Amino acid sequence: MNRENAKISGPSPWRTQIVVNSERNETIARLEQAVMVLVLLAFSWPAMMAVHEMGHVLGAWATGGAVRRVVLHPLVISRTDVRPNPAPLVVVWAGPIVGVLLPLVLAGMAYCARLGWTYLIGFFAGFCLIANGAYIGVGVIDGVGDAGVMLRHGSPPWVLIVFGALCVSAGLWLWHVESRRLGFGHDAQPIDRRHLIGTTALTCLLYGLLLAMDLRA
Repeated sequence: MNRENAKISGPSPWRTQIVVNSERNETIARLEQAVMVLVLLAFSWPAMMAVHEMGHVLGAWATGGAVRRVVLHPLVISRTDVRPNPAPLVVVWAGPIVGVLLPLVLAGMAYCARLGWTYLIGFFAGFCLIANGAYIGVGVIDGVGDAGVMLRHGSPPWVLIVFGALCVSAGLWLWHVESRRLGFGHDAQPIDRRHLIGTTALTCLLYGLLLAMDLRA
């Protein structure tokens, strides 16, 4: 092989640079994807509890109950104390029902408006469906929390199980629908950095508000 052929068959610097840049971009994309998912989960947990407790509060007000206290903190399971509570079954079911319907309504409105960040609300709605469904469906086993109150006041166990199964299934389906916007699947899209920054800021604001409320309490 002469010098000219050897030179042609050797590694090309610009091809090497393309490979390096491609690997770097892939690493950055995966990092952004992981951060986005973690931030969404961090936001969805306390936000889901807030919407759930809103349902209990609305149920209490609608039935003449008196809301004494609402416990809402990222590190504890939320709780709404109602005394007197003339319609405990209505109040207890209002939590998970409002907890799944309100996020779905918001997601539907965002879809109709064709907002660019609709998938973020869709993720939150899916989280609320999964969390509320698992909470009620699995709660049948040990009868604690809202599930225990439902059972003690006459709700058949199969109703709780069906509610839980439907909600969890719908939530997983919704997550599957939105997964490509979060960088998953063969037709995955890159993470929008504006959405990542905005979601992170909103999550920090939410936690700051909750901590401020906890300090005042």
